[in-house]
Amino acid sequence: MDNGGVNPRNIVLLGSTGSIGTQAIDVARRNPDTLNIVGIGAGGNNPKLLAQQAVSLDVDVVAIADSRAFEDLQLHLYAEAKRRDYAAGQFRMPKILAGPSAMAELAAWPAHSVLNGMSGSIGLAPTLAALKAGSQLILANKESLVAGGPLVRAVAQSGQIVPVDSEHSALAQCLRAGRDDQVARLVLTASGGPFRGRSRSQLGEVTLNDALAHPTWDMGPVVTINSATMVNKALEVIEAAEMFGFDYDDIDVVVHPQSIIHSMVEFVDGSTIAQASPPDMRLPIAHALAWPDRLAEAAPPVDWSKAHTWTFQPLDHEAFPAVGLAKAAGKAGGTLPAIYNAANEEAVAAFRESRLPFLGIVDTIDTVLAAAPDFGQPGTVEAILEAESWARSRAREVVSDLS
Repeated sequence: MDNGGVNPRNIVLLGSTGSIGTQAIDVARRNPDTLNIVGIGAGGNNPKLLAQQAVSLDVDVVAIADSRAFEDLQLHLYAEAKRRDYAAGQFRMPKILAGPSAMAELAAWPAHSVLNGMSGSIGLAPTLAALKAGSQLILANKESLVAGGPLVRAVAQSGQIVPVDSEHSALAQCLRAGRDDQVARLVLTASGGPFRGRSRSQLGEVTLNDALAHPTWDMGPVVTINSATMVNKALEVIEAAEMFGFDYDDIDVVVHPQSIIHSMVEFVDGSTIAQASPPDMRLPIAHALAWPDRLAEAAPPVDWSKAHTWTFQPLDHEAFPAVGLAKAAGKAGGTLPAIYNAANEEAVAAFRESRLPFLGIVDTIDTVLAAAPDFGQPGTVEAILEAESWARSRAREVVSDLS
């Protein structure tokens, strides 16, 4: 993209050592005239990689959420500078933020955009900090909207949030084809995971290895299992409703095994606009970093010189009730979406530890939602965390009863 002589866009990156973060760094390195990463942060599990990133990018600030890793980060910073043959006094030590509030402090650092690639509800406070600071929020942390939707809506300005998830990136691109009042419905596509076409009864003997064998995407174990149960798509429905402001009745899911059409928008005149590209997260990451512009050659396009067959199937809600449960939780509002997400995390952990069968994951979510007390409309992060804590405790009780 021709930046017309304008200075590069300053970016702060949260979750820099994770999958989204490392790919975002790759995109920025290939577009130095457009993107400049000035701050990075991570939880603290890999201070060596965090230090390598900080030195190679020459950032102004680096944050580490685990204060116990502060000294390790310092040592790795000096070691990395030495490895790169910095002379004495030549290395510019970045400001280091450490502790539970470090990521929120980093999110408020002066920058054009903050990419939140953190995992879990701990990403909500940094999301709110970035929005309050007036930065453009590039959002890959779905819990910010799933669990904290009411809080985010209260502070976000129109157009301030740009999505990273491939489905929401596709929707954002398709929505540019018309006004919101011309939209009939949003259609999120789902690969269907490894169990596409199976009935509920056929899912009874699913093993952990079965659930981890995703046919299209290479993801971490939790997201892969969420894809197998369709919980991942269910959470994306909630995220889409919060991000784009459409009713749950106007958001559908369709199974598209090839994962080339990432989502679609149907307009009132009968037109459907779809976004197509091979499954490669570098494209939505690059598009979000440059939004509303585009970076040239962010990822390879569809090869139109070859024949393609793309298929679409309706979602089997009996075999995969997760989406229906999410829509019901989203419509009810309050803390129920947060409770849904927290219950799922506990159930997935139990499944990975062979304490819960595969079908028990969504059954546990259903049971926890049915027993949820009325926590009211959440007004603070602490209120959401309280509801999540209850959900986790109740989910563990349900798992114990089932095992």
